[in-house]
Amino acid sequence: MTTSTQSRFKDALSIYCHKRVLVLLLLGFSAGLPLMLVFSTLSFWLREAGIDRTAIGYFSWIALAYGFKWAWSPLVDRLSLPIFTKLLGRRRGWMLFAQLLLVIAILGMSQSDPLKDLERLALFALMVAFASATQDIVIDAFRIDSAPEKMQAALAAAYQVGYRSAMIVATAGALTIAAWLDPDSEVYNLASWQMAYLVMAGLMSVGIITTLMSREPQVESREADEKEAELKLALAQKYPKPVAATLSWLYTASVLPFIDFFKRYGRSAILILLLISCYRISDIVMGIMANVFYVDMGFAKAEIATISKVYGLIMTLVGAGAGGVLLARYGTMKILFLGAFMVAITNLLFAYQAVVGYNVSLLTAVISIDNFSAGIATAAFIAYLSSLTSNGYSATQYALLSSIMLLFPKFVAGFSGVYIDAFGYVNFFVAASIIGFPVLGLIWLVQKYTPKAQKEQKQETSAQPIINEAVNEKAR
Repeated sequence: MTTSTQSRFKDALSIYCHKRVLVLLLLGFSAGLPLMLVFSTLSFWLREAGIDRTAIGYFSWIALAYGFKWAWSPLVDRLSLPIFTKLLGRRRGWMLFAQLLLVIAILGMSQSDPLKDLERLALFALMVAFASATQDIVIDAFRIDSAPEKMQAALAAAYQVGYRSAMIVATAGALTIAAWLDPDSEVYNLASWQMAYLVMAGLMSVGIITTLMSREPQVESREADEKEAELKLALAQKYPKPVAATLSWLYTASVLPFIDFFKRYGRSAILILLLISCYRISDIVMGIMANVFYVDMGFAKAEIATISKVYGLIMTLVGAGAGGVLLARYGTMKILFLGAFMVAITNLLFAYQAVVGYNVSLLTAVISIDNFSAGIATAAFIAYLSSLTSNGYSATQYALLSSIMLLFPKFVAGFSGVYIDAFGYVNFFVAASIIGFPVLGLIWLVQKYTPKAQKEQKQETSAQPIINEAVNEKAR
């Protein structure tokens, strides 16, 4: 490797020294912590308390709050919160509001008794899910508004590290606390679970402190404000002023983000949306049957947990970090292409595993390579989605785009069990690989037909000044 090449990679790697990367690492921790407190950890608590499986199943509906977060994402973009926005700005104001709401809700869960008042626990859990989804919306917008496109993969990688770490804390950590405080593991102890959730509420201070210490990104909303004022004036001639104000706000918050997207990308918007809806199809179709495949191959739960949760998690984070470096060096579209190609190819390794059968060493290698590829692809895809948003509508547009990416792949994945029953695992994994290759053609078409003005705009927002700033900060 030449000296100049080493220098370029050193500059690309230095992007992780920037303070904004640390901010996203800590905000990722704040985002990942509440998630498991209303999912697997809560299910464990409820079952140990003697709650029947039917009721626990109903608790899973709380997850719908995450699936519909796009519905209130316009509020994050256009609504100013009293006191919070004035003191901290729109992004940090919403962030702190969601985090304080999370603390209150988790404290409420910690003071609940599922045997005496299950409805109260469900209400606080729903409150956690709503506040957590809101925090996700605003952190995504904060990340996008804080840095240009080439830095987004590094920020996304740091966010994933924090997020995954918090998930471990909220599961293994919470269970460890509950077990440590339980004098008799054979007898259900309410106080131990309440203390575990109390500690989790305290750990939300990580996000609160980070929000207070971070800098508010510059959100350009002048164009949207002007259009809202013009529409309000026009509607006031036909409707009472309160009605005119409400209609103009709703139009600006909910309709203008769509108009802005199609105005900027024109006809290529259809190609872009098609790429978004198909990019993860190979990954999702394969992944939905992965655990079933492991069981059918004879792997024990402990083996699967160790390989997927330890090796898989580590390689996902390493892949995400590598994606951040590669994107800063080579640009978004090239790494987007690389990620899609690697994900499609690695599915063939599972086909080979299906031929070999039970082999722990092989499965460890396959899962590690697969998760490394997924880490690169995910980092590049998040950076790409982030680059598609406008500064004034980032929360709404990103929430909608990130929802679109799952619809078609999830639908196709629903037929995976039928396909396996008919053709077997080897054919299934080969097919899951093949359906990923048309995505490469879509990436090429999107890159070719993206409006020239848009490309020039993205080039102007190069990450090099920020990379240089990171180098200077490290030197100081």
